[in-house]
Amino acid sequence: MLADELRELAARVQIQRAEAQYIEVKTAKDGCPKRLYDTLSSFSNQDSGGILIFGLDERAAFQAVGVYDLHDLQKKVTEQCNQMDPPVRAVFTFTEYEGVNICSAEIPAIDLADRPCYYKGAGKVKGAYVRVGDADLPMTDYEIYSYEVYRKHVHDDERIVERIPVSMLERTRLERFLNDKKAERPQFSMLQESQMLEMLNVTRGGVPTLAGIMNFCIYPQGIFPQYSITAVVVPGYEIGDVGEDMERFMDNKRICGTISEMVEEAVGFCKRNMKIKTIIDPDTGRRRDKTEYPLNAVREAVLNALIHRDYSEHTEGTPVQIDFFKDRLEIHSPGNLYGRMTVEQLGVARPDLRNPALAVMAESLTGAENRYSGIPTIRKEMADAGLPEPVFENRRNEFVVVLYNAMVSYRSIAKRPPVLRESALYAVSSGEIEEMPEDKGIQDLLEFCAQPRTKIEIAEYMGVKTLYYIMKKYVNPLLQSGKLAMTLPEKPQSKLQRYYTIGIR
Repeated sequence: MLADELRELAARVQIQRAEAQYIEVKTAKDGCPKRLYDTLSSFSNQDSGGILIFGLDERAAFQAVGVYDLHDLQKKVTEQCNQMDPPVRAVFTFTEYEGVNICSAEIPAIDLADRPCYYKGAGKVKGAYVRVGDADLPMTDYEIYSYEVYRKHVHDDERIVERIPVSMLERTRLERFLNDKKAERPQFSMLQESQMLEMLNVTRGGVPTLAGIMNFCIYPQGIFPQYSITAVVVPGYEIGDVGEDMERFMDNKRICGTISEMVEEAVGFCKRNMKIKTIIDPDTGRRRDKTEYPLNAVREAVLNALIHRDYSEHTEGTPVQIDFFKDRLEIHSPGNLYGRMTVEQLGVARPDLRNPALAVMAESLTGAENRYSGIPTIRKEMADAGLPEPVFENRRNEFVVVLYNAMVSYRSIAKRPPVLRESALYAVSSGEIEEMPEDKGIQDLLEFCAQPRTKIEIAEYMGVKTLYYIMKKYVNPLLQSGKLAMTLPEKPQSKLQRYYTIGIR
């Protein structure tokens, strides 16, 4: 980081009056902060790394108060960095700002294979942290475990389950699967059946694997009750909303069975609870039904949730969750994205497979294309249906797919938790464009943004439903003309992004 960049960053923090996912502010006016270990750990464990800024006082509206001694501060911060495992290699920048000296320490992200980074004095279990918003939170046992299994190439779908004998695998389904594999590879027929099952990871040492149980057992939930799907229809916009008769759920169901059985039953549940329009072709007179959400997109989302969920012992108590709301359909899968995959890379880069054996079996048993086509299919189906782009959220310890229907609006999104509003608004990019109110225009918007504003605040002020209209018609042109600026220009899609008017503070 250059000195000019540090000054700009300090100014943005003062404008925003908040820390961020990758920014932590420390005063250091009277000495070096004695415990930076939590932040050093959390920044090292996130892909973007982070920046410590010394010399601003959070308790005084982030006023520049300076640091006590630049040389000694760097020395003592480095000492704390060396107490981490692996050691943190901070990069320091000094500059004068508002008449005082300030300092930044850039904390690089460590390689995924070396995570978690933790404070050696506390140990891995108590000394590893994760960044959530502007807070450093202790890593859960599951989060630590997820790094371990990735580093050691452990696949939980291949672990054996001794409580289930091979005799409890459904014979007809198993034979159909083996016959498919024989047809693909004729030489496969030369093996004995027990050898085939071993090579296909259905068994290990004659004992069924978890993948084998989830695909072939007569009743997998007899052993793993929560390796199932819970599906609910909520009469409002959030869990807890009630209907006219004070009902919490308009429909709910626990879906059990093998993966292929659960997929089909889940799609049936979703179709049953969708609004369906009957459209008559004016040229042919033929009827066709248009579902509220494209069924192919729903099927791919459910299939992905079951195949790629975390099946470790840490998530045995957590089912896949399907939530129907007035404006959207959410599919929750236990476990966040596996390996090096990020949300931005979904459907583009080749992912690491958390459950390779399960994925191969699903290809034969469910018709799933094990070719990384699930995410592109969901996107295409939603676009073809004229619906907002799907939202993929890698939340803490779960991955969520959100499909919005044609009724989504700013007013419904505003009811969502603040941390989720930005991604929701960003997806709302289709539908009818509404006219701007006559009494509000560009000058009003610029005056409103004299204080940094979020997209949702701008949408609310302008009385506009869709983010697409606000961004395309007003915000983006004003950004290009230099009349508006972003508080986080290096992260234009950040959920913490705000927009402010140049020359008005």
